[in-house]
Amino acid sequence: MITPALASRGEVIKWMEDFVGEKISEFLKTVEDSWQPADLLPDATMENFFDEVKELRERARDLSYDLLAVLVGDTITEEALPTYESWLMTIDGLPKDPSGPWMVWNRAWTAEENRHGDVLNRYLYLSGRINMREMEASTQYLIADGFDLQTDNDPYRSFVYTSFQETATNISHRRVAQLAKKQGDTQLAKLCGHVAADEARHAKAYKSFVGKIFEADPNEMMLAFEDMMRKKIVMPAHYMRELGVDLGKTFGHFTDAAQRLGVYTSADYTDILDGLIKEWKIETLTGLDEAGERARDYVMALPARLKRVAERMKVPELEYKFRWIAY
Repeated sequence: MITPALASRGEVIKWMEDFVGEKISEFLKTVEDSWQPADLLPDATMENFFDEVKELRERARDLSYDLLAVLVGDTITEEALPTYESWLMTIDGLPKDPSGPWMVWNRAWTAEENRHGDVLNRYLYLSGRINMREMEASTQYLIADGFDLQTDNDPYRSFVYTSFQETATNISHRRVAQLAKKQGDTQLAKLCGHVAADEARHAKAYKSFVGKIFEADPNEMMLAFEDMMRKKIVMPAHYMRELGVDLGKTFGHFTDAAQRLGVYTSADYTDILDGLIKEWKIETLTGLDEAGERARDYVMALPARLKRVAERMKVPELEYKFRWIAY
Protein backbone atom coordinates (compact mmCIF):
# COMPACT_ATOMS: atom_id res chain seq x y z
CA MET A 1 0.00 0.00 0.00
CA ILE A 2 1.34 3.43 -0.87
CA THR A 3 1.18 6.34 1.54
CA PRO A 4 -1.51 8.66 0.15
CA ALA A 5 0.02 11.83 1.56
CA LEU A 6 3.30 11.13 -0.24
CA ALA A 7 1.87 9.70 -3.44
CA SER A 8 2.39 11.38 -6.77
CA ARG A 9 -0.08 10.71 -9.55
CA GLY A 10 2.46 8.43 -11.22
CA GLU A 11 2.88 6.42 -8.01
CA VAL A 12 -0.89 6.03 -7.65
CA ILE A 13 -1.26 4.84 -11.24
CA LYS A 14 1.62 2.40 -10.79
CA TRP A 15 0.08 1.14 -7.52
CA MET A 16 -3.15 0.41 -9.40
CA GLU A 17 -1.58 -2.05 -11.84
CA ASP A 18 -2.77 -5.22 -10.11
CA PHE A 19 -6.27 -3.74 -9.80
CA VAL A 20 -6.36 -2.86 -13.51
CA GLY A 21 -5.19 -6.36 -14.36
CA GLU A 22 -8.17 -7.78 -12.49
CA LYS A 23 -10.59 -5.45 -14.26
CA ILE A 24 -9.42 -6.56 -17.71
CA SER A 25 -11.01 -9.98 -17.24
CA GLU A 26 -14.01 -8.54 -15.40
CA PHE A 27 -15.03 -5.79 -17.81
CA LEU A 28 -13.58 -6.87 -21.18
CA LYS A 29 -14.32 -10.04 -23.13
CA THR A 30 -11.89 -12.28 -24.95
CA VAL A 31 -11.89 -12.30 -28.74
CA GLU A 32 -13.30 -15.83 -28.63
CA ASP A 33 -16.27 -14.71 -26.51
CA SER A 34 -16.96 -11.47 -28.39
CA TRP A 35 -19.60 -10.71 -30.98
CA GLN A 36 -18.36 -9.56 -34.39
CA PRO A 37 -20.06 -7.32 -36.96
CA ALA A 38 -20.43 -10.31 -39.27
CA ASP A 39 -22.71 -11.94 -36.68
CA LEU A 40 -25.23 -9.10 -36.95
CA LEU A 41 -25.40 -8.28 -40.67
CA PRO A 42 -26.05 -10.10 -43.97
CA ASP A 43 -23.33 -12.60 -44.90
CA ALA A 44 -21.96 -11.95 -48.40
CA THR A 45 -20.85 -15.60 -48.72
CA MET A 46 -24.44 -16.85 -48.52
CA GLU A 47 -26.78 -17.26 -51.49
CA ASN A 48 -29.53 -15.31 -49.69
CA PHE A 49 -27.24 -12.29 -49.15
CA PHE A 50 -29.06 -10.03 -51.61
CA ASP A 51 -32.45 -11.02 -50.21
CA GLU A 52 -31.27 -10.09 -46.71
CA VAL A 53 -29.85 -6.79 -47.93
CA LYS A 54 -33.16 -6.01 -49.64
CA GLU A 55 -35.00 -6.67 -46.39
CA LEU A 56 -32.53 -4.48 -44.48
CA ARG A 57 -33.07 -1.63 -46.94
CA GLU A 58 -36.84 -1.96 -46.67
CA ARG A 59 -36.70 -1.69 -42.89
CA ALA A 60 -34.27 1.24 -43.05
CA ARG A 61 -36.60 3.12 -45.40
CA ASP A 62 -38.93 3.89 -42.48
CA LEU A 63 -36.30 5.27 -40.11
CA SER A 64 -36.86 8.92 -39.22
CA TYR A 65 -34.55 11.69 -40.41
CA ASP A 66 -33.37 12.56 -36.90
CA LEU A 67 -32.68 8.93 -36.05
CA LEU A 68 -30.51 8.57 -39.15
CA ALA A 69 -28.68 11.80 -38.27
CA VAL A 70 -27.94 10.58 -34.76
CA LEU A 71 -26.89 7.17 -36.04
CA VAL A 72 -24.46 8.73 -38.52
CA GLY A 73 -23.07 11.03 -35.82
CA ASP A 74 -22.64 8.07 -33.47
CA THR A 75 -20.89 6.11 -36.23
CA ILE A 76 -18.46 8.93 -37.01
CA THR A 77 -17.72 9.23 -33.30
CA GLU A 78 -16.95 5.50 -33.06
CA GLU A 79 -14.87 5.56 -36.26
CA ALA A 80 -12.53 8.18 -34.78
CA LEU A 81 -11.08 5.47 -32.52
CA PRO A 82 -7.42 6.13 -33.53
CA THR A 83 -7.69 9.53 -31.83
CA TYR A 84 -8.97 8.05 -28.58
CA GLU A 85 -6.32 5.34 -28.39
CA SER A 86 -3.50 7.79 -29.03
CA TRP A 87 -5.00 10.20 -26.46
CA LEU A 88 -4.93 7.50 -23.78
CA MET A 89 -1.25 6.90 -24.58
CA THR A 90 -0.44 10.55 -23.76
CA ILE A 91 -1.72 10.36 -20.17
CA ASP A 92 1.08 11.37 -17.79
CA GLY A 93 2.39 8.63 -15.52
CA LEU A 94 0.70 5.77 -17.37
CA PRO A 95 3.24 2.90 -17.47
CA LYS A 96 4.19 2.09 -21.07
CA ASP A 97 5.37 -1.50 -20.55
CA PRO A 98 3.74 -3.35 -23.51
CA SER A 99 2.99 -6.38 -21.36
CA GLY A 100 1.89 -4.36 -18.31
CA PRO A 101 -1.77 -4.11 -17.22
CA TRP A 102 -2.30 -0.51 -18.40
CA MET A 103 -1.10 -1.16 -21.95
CA VAL A 104 -2.94 -4.49 -22.09
CA TRP A 105 -6.08 -2.63 -20.99
CA ASN A 106 -5.59 0.08 -23.61
CA ARG A 107 -5.16 -2.40 -26.44
CA ALA A 108 -8.02 -4.68 -25.35
CA TRP A 109 -10.38 -1.73 -24.82
CA THR A 110 -9.45 -0.41 -28.27
CA ALA A 111 -10.03 -3.84 -29.82
CA GLU A 112 -13.55 -4.01 -28.41
CA GLU A 113 -14.35 -0.44 -29.42
CA ASN A 114 -13.08 -1.04 -32.95
CA ARG A 115 -16.03 -3.31 -33.69
CA HIS A 116 -18.52 -0.51 -33.03
CA GLY A 117 -17.58 1.70 -35.97
CA ASP A 118 -17.31 -1.36 -38.21
CA VAL A 119 -20.82 -2.66 -37.53
CA LEU A 120 -22.51 0.75 -37.69
CA ASN A 121 -20.65 1.79 -40.84
CA ARG A 122 -21.55 -1.45 -42.60
CA TYR A 123 -25.20 -1.14 -41.65
CA LEU A 124 -25.39 2.44 -42.97
CA TYR A 125 -23.70 1.44 -46.22
CA LEU A 126 -26.18 -1.38 -46.80
CA SER A 127 -29.18 0.79 -45.85
CA GLY A 128 -28.85 2.85 -49.01
CA ARG A 129 -30.00 6.00 -47.24
CA ILE A 130 -26.59 7.54 -46.55
CA ASN A 131 -24.22 9.52 -48.73
CA MET A 132 -21.24 7.45 -47.66
CA ARG A 133 -18.64 9.75 -49.19
CA GLU A 134 -19.91 12.67 -47.12
CA MET A 135 -19.93 10.57 -43.97
CA GLU A 136 -16.45 9.21 -44.65
CA ALA A 137 -15.15 12.76 -45.17
CA SER A 138 -16.56 13.72 -41.76
CA THR A 139 -14.77 10.77 -40.17
CA GLN A 140 -11.49 11.76 -41.81
CA TYR A 141 -11.98 15.34 -40.62
CA LEU A 142 -12.63 14.21 -37.06
CA ILE A 143 -9.50 12.06 -36.88
CA ALA A 144 -7.38 14.79 -38.54
CA ASP A 145 -8.79 17.61 -36.38
CA GLY A 146 -8.45 15.71 -33.10
CA PHE A 147 -10.08 17.09 -29.97
CA ASP A 148 -9.46 19.03 -26.77
CA LEU A 149 -11.00 17.27 -23.78
CA GLN A 150 -9.34 19.70 -21.33
CA THR A 151 -7.90 16.85 -19.28
CA ASP A 152 -4.32 18.22 -19.53
CA ASN A 153 -2.88 14.68 -19.92
CA ASP A 154 -3.75 14.14 -16.26
CA PRO A 155 -4.81 10.57 -15.35
CA TYR A 156 -7.28 11.74 -12.70
CA ARG A 157 -9.07 14.13 -15.05
CA SER A 158 -8.83 11.66 -17.92
CA PHE A 159 -10.60 8.91 -16.00
CA VAL A 160 -13.32 11.29 -14.84
CA TYR A 161 -13.80 12.04 -18.52
CA THR A 162 -13.92 8.40 -19.65
CA SER A 163 -16.28 7.48 -16.79
CA PHE A 164 -18.67 10.19 -17.92
CA GLN A 165 -18.29 9.76 -21.66
CA GLU A 166 -18.62 5.98 -21.75
CA THR A 167 -21.81 6.27 -19.70
CA ALA A 168 -23.17 8.88 -22.11
CA THR A 169 -22.29 6.68 -25.09
CA ASN A 170 -24.11 3.76 -23.53
CA ILE A 171 -27.23 5.91 -23.11
CA SER A 172 -27.08 7.13 -26.70
CA HIS A 173 -26.68 3.70 -28.30
CA ARG A 174 -29.28 2.13 -26.00
CA ARG A 175 -31.85 4.79 -26.85
CA VAL A 176 -31.14 4.51 -30.58
CA ALA A 177 -31.75 0.76 -30.23
CA GLN A 178 -35.10 1.42 -28.53
CA LEU A 179 -36.17 3.91 -31.21
CA ALA A 180 -35.06 1.62 -34.04
CA LYS A 181 -37.21 -1.14 -32.59
CA LYS A 182 -40.20 1.20 -32.36
CA GLN A 183 -39.66 2.23 -35.98
CA GLY A 184 -39.63 -1.40 -37.11
CA ASP A 185 -35.92 -2.09 -37.56
CA THR A 186 -35.17 -4.93 -35.17
CA GLN A 187 -31.82 -5.67 -36.82
CA LEU A 188 -30.55 -2.14 -36.16
CA ALA A 189 -31.97 -2.35 -32.63
CA LYS A 190 -30.02 -5.54 -32.00
CA LEU A 191 -26.68 -4.24 -33.22
CA CYS A 192 -27.01 -0.95 -31.31
CA GLY A 193 -27.92 -2.97 -28.24
CA HIS A 194 -24.70 -4.94 -28.57
CA VAL A 195 -22.68 -1.71 -28.84
CA ALA A 196 -24.47 -0.24 -25.82
CA ALA A 197 -23.69 -3.31 -23.73
CA ASP A 198 -19.97 -2.92 -24.47
CA GLU A 199 -20.08 0.74 -23.49
CA ALA A 200 -21.80 -0.12 -20.20
CA ARG A 201 -18.98 -2.51 -19.29
CA HIS A 202 -16.34 0.05 -20.24
CA ALA A 203 -18.06 2.73 -18.15
CA LYS A 204 -18.05 0.44 -15.11
CA ALA A 205 -14.33 -0.17 -15.55
CA TYR A 206 -13.36 3.49 -15.75
CA LYS A 207 -15.61 4.32 -12.79
CA SER A 208 -13.81 1.63 -10.82
CA PHE A 209 -10.44 3.21 -11.76
CA VAL A 210 -11.57 6.55 -10.33
CA GLY A 211 -12.96 4.82 -7.23
CA LYS A 212 -9.55 3.25 -6.64
CA ILE A 213 -7.80 6.60 -7.03
CA PHE A 214 -10.17 8.08 -4.45
CA GLU A 215 -8.91 5.41 -2.00
CA ALA A 216 -5.27 6.44 -2.47
CA ASP A 217 -5.44 10.17 -3.16
CA PRO A 218 -8.91 11.51 -2.25
CA ASN A 219 -8.09 15.20 -2.12
CA GLU A 220 -6.36 15.44 -5.50
CA MET A 221 -9.00 13.22 -7.08
CA MET A 222 -11.74 15.45 -5.68
CA LEU A 223 -10.05 18.56 -7.08
CA ALA A 224 -9.72 16.88 -10.48
CA PHE A 225 -13.41 15.90 -10.44
CA GLU A 226 -14.43 19.46 -9.62
CA ASP A 227 -12.17 20.89 -12.33
CA MET A 228 -13.67 18.66 -15.03
CA MET A 229 -17.21 19.55 -14.00
CA ARG A 230 -16.43 23.27 -14.02
CA LYS A 231 -15.05 22.93 -17.55
CA LYS A 232 -17.99 20.68 -18.56
CA ILE A 233 -17.58 17.31 -20.23
CA VAL A 234 -17.45 17.72 -23.99
CA MET A 235 -18.19 14.76 -26.23
CA PRO A 236 -15.21 13.44 -28.22
CA ALA A 237 -16.83 14.41 -31.53
CA HIS A 238 -17.31 18.08 -30.64
CA TYR A 239 -15.16 19.05 -33.65
CA MET A 240 -17.36 17.04 -36.01
CA ARG A 241 -17.92 18.72 -39.39
CA GLU A 242 -19.12 18.08 -42.92
CA LEU A 243 -17.44 19.05 -46.16
CA GLY A 244 -17.77 22.79 -46.62
CA VAL A 245 -18.97 23.36 -43.03
CA ASP A 246 -17.02 25.21 -40.35
CA LEU A 247 -15.43 23.32 -37.48
CA GLY A 248 -17.90 22.37 -34.75
CA LYS A 249 -21.12 23.54 -36.44
CA THR A 250 -22.19 20.07 -37.52
CA PHE A 251 -21.84 18.77 -33.96
CA GLY A 252 -24.35 21.36 -32.73
CA HIS A 253 -26.93 20.18 -35.27
CA PHE A 254 -26.18 16.56 -34.34
CA THR A 255 -26.83 17.27 -30.65
CA ASP A 256 -30.05 19.11 -31.59
CA ALA A 257 -31.28 15.94 -33.32
CA ALA A 258 -30.31 13.86 -30.28
CA GLN A 259 -32.27 16.20 -28.00
CA ARG A 260 -35.34 16.16 -30.24
CA LEU A 261 -35.36 12.37 -30.14
CA GLY A 262 -34.54 12.18 -26.44
CA VAL A 263 -31.48 10.08 -27.29
CA TYR A 264 -29.16 12.25 -25.19
CA THR A 265 -30.32 15.40 -23.42
CA SER A 266 -29.17 17.95 -20.87
CA ALA A 267 -31.16 15.98 -18.30
CA ASP A 268 -29.05 12.91 -19.09
CA TYR A 269 -25.89 14.94 -18.45
CA THR A 270 -27.19 15.81 -14.99
CA ASP A 271 -28.27 12.23 -14.29
CA ILE A 272 -24.80 10.93 -15.18
CA LEU A 273 -23.19 13.43 -12.81
CA ASP A 274 -25.64 12.43 -10.08
CA GLY A 275 -24.75 8.79 -10.67
CA LEU A 276 -21.01 9.45 -10.42
CA ILE A 277 -21.47 11.33 -7.14
CA LYS A 278 -23.25 8.29 -5.72
CA GLU A 279 -20.83 5.79 -7.31
CA TRP A 280 -17.79 7.47 -5.76
CA LYS A 281 -19.55 8.22 -2.43
CA ILE A 282 -18.60 11.89 -2.67
CA GLU A 283 -20.92 12.94 0.17
CA THR A 284 -19.11 10.76 2.75
CA LEU A 285 -15.58 11.11 1.35
CA THR A 286 -12.84 11.63 3.94
CA GLY A 287 -9.27 12.91 3.74
CA LEU A 288 -10.08 16.28 2.19
CA ASP A 289 -8.37 19.55 3.00
CA GLU A 290 -10.06 22.95 2.80
CA ALA A 291 -9.76 23.15 -0.99
CA GLY A 292 -11.04 19.59 -1.29
CA GLU A 293 -14.05 20.39 0.88
CA ARG A 294 -14.88 23.39 -1.32
CA ALA A 295 -14.56 21.17 -4.38
CA ARG A 296 -16.93 18.64 -2.83
CA ASP A 297 -19.45 21.36 -1.99
CA TYR A 298 -19.37 22.59 -5.58
CA VAL A 299 -19.86 19.12 -7.09
CA MET A 300 -22.62 18.17 -4.63
CA ALA A 301 -24.59 21.33 -5.45
CA LEU A 302 -24.09 21.09 -9.21
CA PRO A 303 -26.84 18.56 -10.16
CA ALA A 304 -29.59 20.74 -8.70
CA ARG A 305 -28.23 23.77 -10.59
CA LEU A 306 -28.02 21.87 -13.84
CA LYS A 307 -31.56 20.51 -13.42
CA ARG A 308 -32.92 24.05 -13.12
CA VAL A 309 -31.08 25.03 -16.31
CA ALA A 310 -32.32 21.92 -18.14
CA GLU A 311 -35.93 22.66 -17.21
CA ARG A 312 -35.70 26.05 -18.95
CA MET A 313 -34.18 24.69 -22.15
CA LYS A 314 -36.40 24.40 -25.22
CA VAL A 315 -36.19 21.44 -27.56
CA PRO A 316 -34.57 22.71 -30.79
CA GLU A 317 -36.64 22.52 -33.97
CA LEU A 318 -35.54 20.69 -37.09
CA GLU A 319 -33.97 23.33 -39.30
CA TYR A 320 -30.89 21.70 -40.78
CA LYS A 321 -30.28 19.23 -43.58
CA PHE A 322 -27.21 17.04 -43.16
CA ARG A 323 -25.03 16.35 -46.17
CA TRP A 324 -24.74 12.77 -44.91
CA ILE A 325 -28.34 11.74 -45.53
CA ALA A 326 -29.34 10.86 -49.08
CA TYR A 327 -33.10 10.82 -48.36
